[in-house]
Amino acid sequence: MTETLTTPAAAADAAAEELRLRRELAAVYRLVAHYRMTDLIFTHISQRLPGPENHFLINPYGLMFEEITASNLVKIDLDGNPVEPTPHPVNPAGFVIHSAIHKARTDAHCVLHTHTKVGCAVAAQQGGLLPLNQMSMEFHNRLGYHDYEGVALNLDEQERLVADLGGHPALVLRNHGLLTVGESAAQAFLRMYYLEKACEIQVTAQAGGTPLVLPPEQVCEYTAQQLAGEATADFQDDIAYDLAWAALLRLVERIAPDYKD
Repeated sequence: MTETLTTPAAAADAAAEELRLRRELAAVYRLVAHYRMTDLIFTHISQRLPGPENHFLINPYGLMFEEITASNLVKIDLDGNPVEPTPHPVNPAGFVIHSAIHKARTDAHCVLHTHTKVGCAVAAQQGGLLPLNQMSMEFHNRLGYHDYEGVALNLDEQERLVADLGGHPALVLRNHGLLTVGESAAQAFLRMYYLEKACEIQVTAQAGGTPLVLPPEQVCEYTAQQLAGEATADFQDDIAYDLAWAALLRLVERIAPDYKD
């Protein structure tokens, strides 16, 4: 007989998967804190849970990212409201950006948003992210831009934001910050890590005050295809990101082993 979600076995499987996702998301919160990409208690990382209910995990409003654990993540609906009893407040307005992307992109299981110094600096530059380094070329022709409309508290901005993101893995929110999406929290984090590094390299290079070298367009596009595993090359590295994520988990185990609690 085919099992349904109402059977004890299916319920146990669903609970185990939610615990796995809670721990992965909590690990990402700790990594964002470790790499100094936080803004006090503000910004969010959201994770879609499996199932037709459209439930998500998000940080409790008021906690620093260093305080996030698997168990204190809050389960919410598409309107940002808790769906289970919780001692923690949530910030529905903070979910405006995330909910729009989760609705529009079935592949966006995780949405990660930051307000870092270098990210905001590049977001304020007319030219946006420049192909100055191999890290930035990962996002060449694969980065959306959304013009600033004020604090993202109005639902009518959602349609424009989603249109500007399109099918890209990342978005620059002009005069605001950076955003990445991923099929997992790990993928969203790795994308943000390298987008952040690309911004840091750009701001540092610009501070030198000398003319910058930009590779030809065809080289930039080819590099982007290489990094996405889409280009023909003599060698392929299909395990790099899996190895990087495993190394990051070992780091979290050393610096913040309570993330799994």
